[in-house]
Amino acid sequence: MSELDQDLTEDDVNRVPTEAAAPSHDEAYDPAPTATSVLDVLVTSLVDDPDAVRIDPIEQRGKVRLEVRVGPEDMGRVIGKRGRVANAIRTVVRAAAVRDEVDVDIEFED
Repeated sequence: MSELDQDLTEDDVNRVPTEAAAPSHDEAYDPAPTATSVLDVLVTSLVDDPDAVRIDPIEQRGKVRLEVRVGPEDMGRVIGKRGRVANAIRTVVRAAAVRDEVDVDIEFED
């Protein structure tokens, strides 16, 4: 029996999983992990209540839409005067999304 004919056990580090590596419906799937992480750091550093920050990635039409929800008292901080803070956040997160190889849109939801 050659080395190539040996049976692999469940604990073998060289074993290739038989199931696809794609996430199941039970697992959370993030199509833009780097962009989402950067967005999370930026938004939570701006708000008074970081526990209220929620970011939902939604994949549609070849783009990723990141919906950001914060507490009602923090929305003004995230948007800024004339939307300048929001636009700066969008610029930085779009630059981070290059690493994920996706286009992102950031929406600030009430």
